[in-house]
Amino acid sequence: MSLIHVVLVLIVVGVLLWLVNTFIPMARSIKTILNVVVVIVVILWVLSAFGIVTGLPTINLK
Repeated sequence: MSLIHVVLVLIVVGVLLWLVNTFIPMARSIKTILNVVVVIVVILWVLSAFGIVTGLPTINLK
């Protein structure tokens, strides 16, 4: 996986999270939980993409 692909995915996830936080009305606590879950998943994905964390299940989109 190239560095450009990782950066593009991070940008897309960031923009989507910003859109959800800005334009979808929901309770503050739900937004906080959503933000924490997305950040944890993205961190695990980046670590897995660079081979730092192994053994995580992979999702293949075909």
